[in-house]
Amino acid sequence: MFSWLLRQHGPQGWWPCQGGPFEVMVGAVLTQNTAWVNVEKAIHNLHQAEALDAGTILGMPETRLAQLIRPSGYYNIKAGRLRNLCRWYVGAGGFERLRQQDTGVLRRELLSIKGVGPETGDDILLYAFHRPVFVVDAYTFRLFERTGLIDSGHDYESLRAWVESRLGPDVKTFNELHALIVRHGNRVCRPRPLCDDCELRSHCRYNQAD
Repeated sequence: MFSWLLRQHGPQGWWPCQGGPFEVMVGAVLTQNTAWVNVEKAIHNLHQAEALDAGTILGMPETRLAQLIRPSGYYNIKAGRLRNLCRWYVGAGGFERLRQQDTGVLRRELLSIKGVGPETGDDILLYAFHRPVFVVDAYTFRLFERTGLIDSGHDYESLRAWVESRLGPDVKTFNELHALIVRHGNRVCRPRPLCDDCELRSHCRYNQAD
């Protein structure tokens, strides 16, 4: 699958923001239930306000933070989630302290933060801390089920473990495969898929069923 997706879409080079690990963490929260183009607008607002810093975010009124991240949608909810993340981040001593932790410990701590679920936490682990953790999303379930790689009984953790056991541990491969799956899910393997445009069509039971 990896080689076929790479041939169709080319290297993706994710994470698509260049502001360092903390910006990646912020982006991982803001991208919940929205497109990345909206996240870019919110991050731009934070840059313009010189507020892309954990201490600054914690020091400003939550209503002000919500207005800055308004383009990302669900901005009142996400403002609270960002502040939860920042309290943990500051309390843990910042990035240099956190990067020394074992991956399992770090993942448990991330998932203990209110508003950080498995997908967001694994985004942070893979793209901010460069840990070999595969990120599963709705596109992954859809593509893997349609191609017959998995049955419908998998949950997030079992699918993540299944991929990692076959490809890992490999940060670069996990990064690129996740990005390619998102691109393919957006452009080709949609809810109503464009099967004629798909490199995987000859290996896809969904296409063959048609």
